[in-house]
Amino acid sequence: MKTLLCNCNRTMPLDGPALTKALGADGGAPIPVHTTLCRREAGAFQRAARSGDDLLVACTQESRLFLELNQETEGAPGVAERPIRFVNIRETGGWSRDAVGATPKLAALIAAAQLPDPEPVPTVSYRSGGRCVVIGPAEAAERAAAMLDDRLDVTLLVDRAGGALSQRRERAVFAGEVTQLRGWLGAFELSWRHANPIDLELCTRCNACIDACPEGAIDFGYQIDLAACRSHRDCVRVCEAAGAIDFERAPQDFGERFDLVLDLGERPLLSMHQPPQGYFHAGGDERRLIDAVLKLREMSGEFEKPKFFQYKSKLCAHSRNEQVGCDACIEVCSARAIRSEAQTNGGIFVEPHLCVGCGACTTVCPSGALAYAYPGTVDQGKRLRTLLQTYRRAGGRDAALLVHSEGAGARVIDDLGRAARTDRSVHGVPARVLPLAVWHTASVGLDLWLSAVAYGAADVWLLLTEEEAPEYRVALAEQAAVANAILQGMGYRGEHVRLLQVRDARDLPALDAALQLAAAQGVAQPAAYAAQADKRATLDLALDHLLAQAPAAPDEIALPASGSPFGAVQVDTDKCTLCLSCVGACPESALADNPERPQLRFVEKNCVQCGLCATTCPEGAIALQPRLLLADEGKARKQARVLHEVEPYRCIRCSKPFGTLKAIELMLGKLADHPAFRGAAADRLRMCGDCRVIDMHMQSNEVRITDL
Repeated sequence: MKTLLCNCNRTMPLDGPALTKALGADGGAPIPVHTTLCRREAGAFQRAARSGDDLLVACTQESRLFLELNQETEGAPGVAERPIRFVNIRETGGWSRDAVGATPKLAALIAAAQLPDPEPVPTVSYRSGGRCVVIGPAEAAERAAAMLDDRLDVTLLVDRAGGALSQRRERAVFAGEVTQLRGWLGAFELSWRHANPIDLELCTRCNACIDACPEGAIDFGYQIDLAACRSHRDCVRVCEAAGAIDFERAPQDFGERFDLVLDLGERPLLSMHQPPQGYFHAGGDERRLIDAVLKLREMSGEFEKPKFFQYKSKLCAHSRNEQVGCDACIEVCSARAIRSEAQTNGGIFVEPHLCVGCGACTTVCPSGALAYAYPGTVDQGKRLRTLLQTYRRAGGRDAALLVHSEGAGARVIDDLGRAARTDRSVHGVPARVLPLAVWHTASVGLDLWLSAVAYGAADVWLLLTEEEAPEYRVALAEQAAVANAILQGMGYRGEHVRLLQVRDARDLPALDAALQLAAAQGVAQPAAYAAQADKRATLDLALDHLLAQAPAAPDEIALPASGSPFGAVQVDTDKCTLCLSCVGACPESALADNPERPQLRFVEKNCVQCGLCATTCPEGAIALQPRLLLADEGKARKQARVLHEVEPYRCIRCSKPFGTLKAIELMLGKLADHPAFRGAAADRLRMCGDCRVIDMHMQSNEVRITDL
């Protein structure tokens, strides 16, 4: 790949030979450093474009100009045939106060940008015919509709009395109180109840009722203010011909499907942090209204977005036999895209049309049943490893990985970089801080955080902005507590995983200071393993390497009660009857029986602390213990151990072992008064299955002989 560098009119101290050496580019030929690639030296870009080589331009400021220049360059392939990539090295480090020492960081950013694109993911399709409903007060709804009429098929739903409708019937108008709104772009289902005496479909807007009402309870919104009405019914008399007013009419329920929704109510009808695409709440805010109108006008046709997740139901620890265990994904989803199917099909269901790709569900999923796909952990892990290996190879030390979103997070970093250019009191993004742009900060979780430390990062920092819902912040804080407990338990000094929260530009000084924190203790020898598609497999690889490099090796590490994907199962042997219902409930094969003996066995590595065993146990004999077992160099957690074992109960007829003494005694106690097991028949409960059948057969024959 041909890489084009520019020092942006000598405002960045770029060392071309050092970068070339760190990248191993062009067989050792130095990468030239341009001064004004976007202006006076644009010819260098055109020559590179005509070469047909893959291009990486280390500038995002002028990306639009370079794309246009490529299109105008004769003989240059189009971007559809040969995409041009861009990487920001200016705000992310070239303008920081320690930019002279930022060569390892810049080399790492360039190397990561040179990686092949991840495999494309499936897409989710939307189809909108442009049918839009505007919900709100009459006058505000009419005004909004006027801004949309030329592009969309607009319907009004007036949800309260007051205001004024147009005298001309230019569009469909309904009235009533919304009872339900659900769906997404192209498939909204709206239900409302109309309880007002005036039916807007029958109303001719002749205004006779307004003149006739002595209390002025009717205005040009053509709905009666029932609190002001004194039941003179003059309005009914003057509306006799149209029949639009009927005080005896029972409330009516209506429902319609719409493609788009503009909500002008004070409180949003859909209050989730991430509302579905096609829904806009403007309230009474003029700026939000204009923004919503501009977007709505472009929302007719067919649209696609990535399918951000993969779901493997066999790994899901949400439910078994209608019992609910882990529901972390449902609780964290701010788009309400995930629902439980414990009472129907089992597991969960993720509605891809509602999913916004935050990835928080995959971060909190302990089993890996939900995996992020945009990109997947294999590609993301490769990117991490490339960043950190290149940084270290170029002489960098104590790398801090700064995970941020491609949207608001990237804007914050740009703001900080530009502030450092003009304000001497601002440091900017330090040379040891490696920004990692992801679709959403919450999409990267414990497996990749620990892998980053295993690959050589001293710190992993998560930049949170207004994009992150409160649920995400809580979940990330819990997962960070687990990561820090593991690393500190192994003897690594410092707080390795931190959440850095930024609300607006006023928080830039605090962020600038936070990015200069002292480094935590990292590994002496970085790992070289590749991240796996399976979350638990990646976690195991990371833990094995971190333990091998650990300054301390305790037998176990206590973990926080919330969010831990690791732990043990404790069994109260006085209560346990070895019914083994917990074995059938365990979705991860952490619990198992022994076909040869009455035993309950446990493999701690497989346990995801979902709690299904505890909720299923009829005796309440099971409790969870969040921890990470490290005994015997981590081998103990991978080996099966016996949690409970008893001597088998032996058949009173053939002495064959079956069941357990406690289980048989419990069964005898519960069936003592049952008429089918009185007298000698009770002995059948003490027999194995074969002897029970033989005894019943012999008893049947004795009865027939007696009858003869």
